[in-house]
Amino acid sequence: MALSVIGAGFGRTGTLSLKGALEQLGFGPCYHMIEVIKNPHFSAYWEAIGDGAPAGWDRVFQGYRASVDWPACAYYAELAAHYPDARVILTRRDPGAWFDSAHNTIFTRMPRRLNPGDPRGRMAYELIFKKTFGGNIDDRAHAIAVYERHNAEVIRTIPASRLLVYDLAEGWGPLCAFLGVPVPQTPMPKVNTTLEFQQIWGGAGREG
Repeated sequence: MALSVIGAGFGRTGTLSLKGALEQLGFGPCYHMIEVIKNPHFSAYWEAIGDGAPAGWDRVFQGYRASVDWPACAYYAELAAHYPDARVILTRRDPGAWFDSAHNTIFTRMPRRLNPGDPRGRMAYELIFKKTFGGNIDDRAHAIAVYERHNAEVIRTIPASRLLVYDLAEGWGPLCAFLGVPVPQTPMPKVNTTLEFQQIWGGAGREG
């Protein structure tokens, strides 16, 4: 099974809601960071990729039809090249709102130092904290600049014919038109708000 949809948007841009929407539309299962949390052995794949091993994308995504969120969004360009028939969705939102949501959720749980005994934590540290944000996720201006550069690079490098730049507040219409499927009669999924994240994980809303 090859990926049909590749999510290029950072976490906290509606990625878990998009996962639910894609699965409802028939593009599931959809890979999301939550899959890594549920399946700890998946971390080994991403550790190896981060260390420079051949990606083996078909093995990483075996059984999945779509991917969204980290860690996959960091490799959107490689995935788009490996799966040339897949469509790419860049979820985005107001940059300031994105930072506030990320800062109050995933950034509060992000490891600030490497712990070799925690594979999932090592993956998050190496890929998100260090590689993506240069070890500086608490600086609002810096993090927003990284976010905006990433979005601009996706738009620059992915052909417009393959790309949907999407805010989930737009509803089913743009997503279904892009994927060529009928619009459901049910509301768009809206899950993993900041409050829901904090209730599940603890610690200090928009869907993630």
